[in-house]
Amino acid sequence: MMILKFCGAAREVTGSKILLTTEMGKRILLDCGMYQGKGLETDAMNRDLGFDPCLIDHIILTHAHIDHSGLIPYVYKLGFTGSIVCTNATRDLCSIMLADTAYIQENDTKTFNKKRARKGLPIVTPLFTQEDARECMKLFIGIPKNMKFSIDNNIKVKFTNTGHMLGSGVANLYITENGRTTRIAYTGDIGRPTSRILAPPVPFPQADYLITESTYGDRLHEDFARADEKLLEVVNHACVYKKGKLLIPSFSVGRTQEIVYSFNKFFNEGKLPRVEIFVDSPLSVNATGIFRMHPECFNNEVLQVMETDPDPFGFNSLTYITRQEDSKRLNEYDKPCIIISASGMMEAGRIKHHLANNISDPRTTILVVGYCSPVILGARIARGDDEVSIFGMVHKVNAEVIEIDSFSGHGDYNEMMDFLSCQDKSQIRETFLVHGDYESQVNYAARLENAGFQNVKIPSLKQEFTI
Repeated sequence: MMILKFCGAAREVTGSKILLTTEMGKRILLDCGMYQGKGLETDAMNRDLGFDPCLIDHIILTHAHIDHSGLIPYVYKLGFTGSIVCTNATRDLCSIMLADTAYIQENDTKTFNKKRARKGLPIVTPLFTQEDARECMKLFIGIPKNMKFSIDNNIKVKFTNTGHMLGSGVANLYITENGRTTRIAYTGDIGRPTSRILAPPVPFPQADYLITESTYGDRLHEDFARADEKLLEVVNHACVYKKGKLLIPSFSVGRTQEIVYSFNKFFNEGKLPRVEIFVDSPLSVNATGIFRMHPECFNNEVLQVMETDPDPFGFNSLTYITRQEDSKRLNEYDKPCIIISASGMMEAGRIKHHLANNISDPRTTILVVGYCSPVILGARIARGDDEVSIFGMVHKVNAEVIEIDSFSGHGDYNEMMDFLSCQDKSQIRETFLVHGDYESQVNYAARLENAGFQNVKIPSLKQEFTI
């Protein structure tokens, strides 16, 4: 018998970590994600792993998002020396994303320690450093999708495309013990059947045990084509009619490239108004470079576009900004413009500075294009709070706030169920729901059961199951 222990993303959407212990005692960690957006509790939650990193043999990584990969440098720092197996694109993205996260960790800790020093309190150390982030990359093994790879004598893994982000894949595990092979499928995050950039999700091999996400287990997305029309309407409304700034808080990897691709398409079609567009995020710039390196992940439409437009992430009115001084200059930019900046949840990064400088101006428009955890700045702005605190100062929200949810990289409940329809439900012994708020999971579990899935479980944090 094997044991599954749910060490994160249990009845919530961040901190994905699932520990699988085989009958022969091999310990495999499925994702190693960081908790985000938990306020003052975040650091303590990330330090409480629920396992000893020194005892982990392998990490199987479904994709590079920080809520799935962000604690890899931390477990490395604490003694993990095993292999980290993922797709090639995931490895390339982790090389920049983990270093960026470490930089943030170090800077935030410096600021925090200044406050502690004034109170006579002892200093604290960051979860990990940039050196830890660089050094852990030597443990990564990148493999092509659809290749069955032996990570141990009796354990194989194959990644099949989920269409969630560049390089993302279902981790299909095959564990042979005592003459019996057990098939475990862990979906990671499930993308949408239609993406602006990425190849669509594909059916994955039959599983005996299924672990799957449930982020939008109680929601449906608006029509994809309508979302692009709405994006163009927002641009014209904010920049042409109001003659103001359009701020788009966006995740650096995936979301930003989608938005830029849409703007590139509008530009090629002659629909984009004459307005300067700035991508203000060093990580976004680096990530876009990695996107350009992996056209094998693109859908047919993008590949066709590239036959006549070799760079679908660049056009005349688009400027990528990396230097801090250039970012600061945008505060003085008095013409209508579009600023795309991280982070998507508005809790960190350069977008906070742009919000602080522009949120009280009624000419400003803020376009929310993704999920925001309920307790953080992005959620307060999205739900229409009259005032918000940014960098400890209260700001009146006079800016117009508009939301387009179809840029989400997560499938809605119909799209997720369509993705799972490749499975023979009678062969699945148990289904475990992770990466979702509890209310969404309860709704989604009922839908799965109505569709014929049996033994649908919603694990709580650190709960163990024998399979």
